[in-house]
Amino acid sequence: MPETDAMRAVVYEAPGRPFILEDRPDPEPGRGEVLLKVSRCGVCGSDLHMTSGHGGMTLPGGRVLGHEYAGEVVALGKGVEHLKVGDLVTSIPLTGCGACDACAHHHPALCANMRGMVGGFAEYVRAAAAGTIRLPQTVSLADGALAEPLAVGLHGVALAKMRPGARVLVMGGGAVALAAIFWARRMGAGRIAAMSRSLRRAALALEMGADIFLESGDDEASRVAEALGGAPELVIECIGVTGALEKCVQLAGRYGTVVSLGFCTAPDPVNPAVATLKEVRLIFSMHFTLPEFQFTVDTLEAGHLQPRAMISDTIALADLPGAIERLRGPNNDTKVQVAPWA
Repeated sequence: MPETDAMRAVVYEAPGRPFILEDRPDPEPGRGEVLLKVSRCGVCGSDLHMTSGHGGMTLPGGRVLGHEYAGEVVALGKGVEHLKVGDLVTSIPLTGCGACDACAHHHPALCANMRGMVGGFAEYVRAAAAGTIRLPQTVSLADGALAEPLAVGLHGVALAKMRPGARVLVMGGGAVALAAIFWARRMGAGRIAAMSRSLRRAALALEMGADIFLESGDDEASRVAEALGGAPELVIECIGVTGALEKCVQLAGRYGTVVSLGFCTAPDPVNPAVATLKEVRLIFSMHFTLPEFQFTVDTLEAGHLQPRAMISDTIALADLPGAIERLRGPNNDTKVQVAPWA
């Protein structure tokens, strides 16, 4: 347990305002929960977009964010039996009721009574024991904090039911796009093209499994078809801006599939006629399941460690407010992780 009754945390006060570092009461684990000493927590694009004050979805202020975390179990709530103090773990940052259809399918993100277990931008965080898994010795705590964004990509690729050897286009160059490339390669894709408006993550996309990186612009459809040997059978949208879905539908081939991973929070119109004339399937992906989360950690344990290259910086908790403001603008970072005890 913490030796004091207060911890340092970075707090999101209000939309559009800088985050601040302050002292907060130490959390205590409730029934079915564990308390983690946070070792690493990644900064997600949603932490930036949903606190900016722009777009269609804004988080209420006065809270500690951070949902890509890994750490050490330091206290157990009542009823927790499969974990012990001292375990190094990562955790799904939400929990469900445990009794509905979504929970029966190990998909708590779709539970009508889902509760977020965020708070990783702090020295300690409460986590749901049911969604917490031990990290093998070969998987570092930094790797463990990558499991959440990696599992998001896994769920999207799995939903597509991609055929072996499929032609795949991934739109975007951020962490979720890189995760989608990683899983598409491991799940049997043929040629994979990545496309983004900037070339700054081209080398990372190739390292994660893409065959070619294209800069968006003129003649996209013809350039993509040339790179893949035909129109893409699967287009994975990881941009999250208005107009992205329509572009993906236009680029997909006949009988193609478009998976939305970008989480655009504003209305994004699609012309149904364009999709209908090609019988394009449009799929929306929500988070991931517990088995997919476990599979992600197992894959890292097996030595598929390319995702480590996504970590572009590791910073102290006190540096996080400034880093968040920097990340809101043009930058060369891919995944910044916070080390609260650095």
